[in-house]
Amino acid sequence: MTYTSALDTALQRLHDEGRYRTFIDIERQRGHFPHANWHRPDGTTREITVWCGNDYLGMGQNPVVLAAMHEALDMSGAGSGGTRNISGTTVYHKRLEAELADLHGKEAALVFSSAYVANDATLSTLRAIFPGLIIYSDALNHASMIEGVRRGGGEKRIFRHNDVAHLRQLLAKDDPSTPKLIAFESIYSMDGDFGPITQICDLAEEFNALTYIDEVHAVGMYGPRGAGVAERDGQMHRIDIINATLAKAYGVFGGYIAASAKMVDAVRSYAPGFIFTTSLPPTVAAGAAASVRYLKTGQHLRDAQQLNAKILKMRLKGLGLPIFDHGSHIVPVHVGDPIHCKMLSDLLLEDYGIYVQPINFPTVPRGTERLRFTPSPVHDAGQIDVLVKAMDQLWQHCALNRAQASA
Repeated sequence: MTYTSALDTALQRLHDEGRYRTFIDIERQRGHFPHANWHRPDGTTREITVWCGNDYLGMGQNPVVLAAMHEALDMSGAGSGGTRNISGTTVYHKRLEAELADLHGKEAALVFSSAYVANDATLSTLRAIFPGLIIYSDALNHASMIEGVRRGGGEKRIFRHNDVAHLRQLLAKDDPSTPKLIAFESIYSMDGDFGPITQICDLAEEFNALTYIDEVHAVGMYGPRGAGVAERDGQMHRIDIINATLAKAYGVFGGYIAASAKMVDAVRSYAPGFIFTTSLPPTVAAGAAASVRYLKTGQHLRDAQQLNAKILKMRLKGLGLPIFDHGSHIVPVHVGDPIHCKMLSDLLLEDYGIYVQPINFPTVPRGTERLRFTPSPVHDAGQIDVLVKAMDQLWQHCALNRAQASA
């Protein structure tokens, strides 16, 4: 086999399908977010506005967070020095886990290097803790949940997205004495729709199943203290395991689960993805704890973000653009073609200094390619106006090109 030729073929296939992923080299500007410097391949630099970041509330530049990180750096240095079991558990990790347990009203929390790892490690490990466990997984669950379910082996059932009736059918078919777990998300980030938390919890109680929710795109954003959609809906006490991230609304890095003390202890003791990984640097743990603490009373940021999201949706809808609007903070514009999606992204960046990454397969199904905008409290009315006018002009331009190509 000619390995170089195989690599060329695989990469060319992505180019031909219009879904080759290009990394945009940006340098965020502290104190000026969402502005960033775009370092072009030709060596020149241009200021742009970031419209696709997951730092939903701008906490990555919050002075309280930065001060906590500076203090931890001065006190403890750069890295943690080991795994959590071997010299890598510091006072900063314990403080962060205490903040997270308090946030979700749980007995304990466990921090991982990312929410992806937390999902993968936890879901795969639960098979060892509960022999014979059947996992019922929403069809649109994140790749990390899918991987965790797959890697753990054992029985799984995939229910149609947000289809509670289908979930009931699947639960009813299995032996009542078999251990069960329902895994789902509170907000599905590509469409921006909400999971039916109350109805799923009702089914879990009826069929004696554990509940596992991914609140990655909701923590910091929803609920009186930012604990997520389950808090907003008054259902947090009914969830057995909560997974979430510190890298989106909290603006730092890492992931975690929150659950009962025994559940956390079991995952901590059995999950290879936790046991054999170097722990977060103390600076990161300190910054994340400060961010979680701050957003427990940060309703003003949540309100401002929701307002900007509503304004952007309203204005884009006014142009007749196909918006997915399920009432969340995410603003997806359906394009439906990978080549046109990439073209729109490129033109927005080159002609208007607007950075929004195209979302193509396999992140979303083929034919549902989109631009996914994430307005934040630090986007202002002028930046929204520039974006809306740019989308109006480019959408008409692309529609004309499509019409000419099909003529």
